[in-house]
Amino acid sequence: MPEPKRPSEFDLIARHFAPLTQGFPGACGLRDDAAVISPAPGNELVVKTDVVVGSVDFLPDTPPGLVARKALRVNFSDLAAKGAVPRAYLLDLLLPPSFEEAWVAGFAAGLAEDQAEYGVHLIGGDTSSTPGPVVVAVTAFGEAPFGRLVRRGGARPGDSVYVTGSIGDAALGLDVQRGTLAPPDAGTASFLLDRLRLPRPRVALGPALIGLANASIDVSDGLVADLRHLCEASGLAAIIEARAVPLSEAARAAIGADAGRLRRALTGGDDYEIVFTAPPAALPRIGELSRVSGVPVTAIGRIVEAAPGAPLVRVLDERGQPVRFASEGWTHFGGEPNS
Repeated sequence: MPEPKRPSEFDLIARHFAPLTQGFPGACGLRDDAAVISPAPGNELVVKTDVVVGSVDFLPDTPPGLVARKALRVNFSDLAAKGAVPRAYLLDLLLPPSFEEAWVAGFAAGLAEDQAEYGVHLIGGDTSSTPGPVVVAVTAFGEAPFGRLVRRGGARPGDSVYVTGSIGDAALGLDVQRGTLAPPDAGTASFLLDRLRLPRPRVALGPALIGLANASIDVSDGLVADLRHLCEASGLAAIIEARAVPLSEAARAAIGADAGRLRRALTGGDDYEIVFTAPPAALPRIGELSRVSGVPVTAIGRIVEAAPGAPLVRVLDERGQPVRFASEGWTHFGGEPNS
């Protein structure tokens, strides 16, 4: 039986992606070679790009709508950590020759769902073929007040270290997906897998960190690794209390008394939470921000001067002893993360 004829690149764009530009005049309905973005008066554009790759960042049987939504959200998480509000995005989609249009339709439906949730629009991009797995590259544009982004490098000695939400769910969910972790019940497994497949970028809370946080970064490589990135940029160090790090009920159930699982939670990555520093006097405002946004915010440690030869991030257990890690977090090319 002959294979069904696949639509051309331009047919795919017209059917599935051009409708996603409606409401954004600068996109020209994807009928031109470039888009125009005009930030609001007093604002500047903030740009972030990220890539998700089949069999690396998602399994081949992952529903295409979830692939699309994760590709958007990992970028929105970085924007949120800078205090920027997402506005629009470019999409580069590389498909193998064997792709099915139904997969593209499901992918576009996932984009549409998150466009409605986050108030953003597709404004351009590219489609191409690849002999390898599906590759999705998103470049996201956000807006923030001019000159007021919350950078990695602004931490100060004496700052408290805070983190949003909970840590470790996605890493433990990946272990469930791989079959290396047997959760105690189906509800725990479902929760952890959901956190792996669909991040919750803190876009409501992030912009409120402007004028409150001294330094901020999103947690993608792992809490310890990303906090070290922040410390490197600030020329300082951090001391973290392991028992203070917020864990979901599902993560606690999966970890149990296994110290190795706790280390996995602290370093596994894919959390897409925000870790930030702020002076102790900001605690009441942070509590109010947490209440208004509905996002839990937890103090987990403090910023100190860096000591020669000492780790930039020291994690202490309940006895005050340092927790040792084989690796501080995820890196695509092996070894310790350093950028």
